[in-house]
Amino acid sequence: MDSEPNETPFAAVSAQTSKLGRIYQSYLDKCTPYTAYRWIGTGVLLALFFVRILMAQGWYIVCYSLGIYLLNLFLAFLQPKFDPSLTQDEGLEDGDASQPTLPTKQDEEFRPFIRRLPEFKFWHSSTRAIAIAFFCSWWGVFNVPVFWPVLVVYFIILFSLTMRRQIQHMIKYRYVPFTFGKAKYNQRSGH
Repeated sequence: MDSEPNETPFAAVSAQTSKLGRIYQSYLDKCTPYTAYRWIGTGVLLALFFVRILMAQGWYIVCYSLGIYLLNLFLAFLQPKFDPSLTQDEGLEDGDASQPTLPTKQDEEFRPFIRRLPEFKFWHSSTRAIAIAFFCSWWGVFNVPVFWPVLVVYFIILFSLTMRRQIQHMIKYRYVPFTFGKAKYNQRSGH
């Protein structure tokens, strides 16, 4: 008798979920090298979200939440994976000041800038958050009545204070998280 074990509903749902997860991951893998196109698509999605918010005249709290989340992602994108201020603090607490830091003198060893949040994860999280916020803007339960100018002023203050602190951190520890503007060296053939 050929009797296959009956598949439980949970197993069937789990199989479909993993299949959809693999398909989603394959699309992500295919779009990885196209950085400019990915960010253009995210910008278009963000513009559609803003048009939706402006036309509907509501869902300001969803927009504010999205702005705070994107600011948090941007800060993680700008920060080094191994924060020199944290490693110096840990070294002082442990009595060991020989923790690795970013090079500050010409004769020190070069260490590349490694981001705390890589560009692809930054893009993926941003796009997902914008899509979720766009989806939430179609449901009345998320349309909490707020006085939106207060949210705008508070976000501008929060953004300026946070970015000022981040820029001061970059100046103090002498790192630039962007590749444009840095010296590029040509490879000589034969040397």
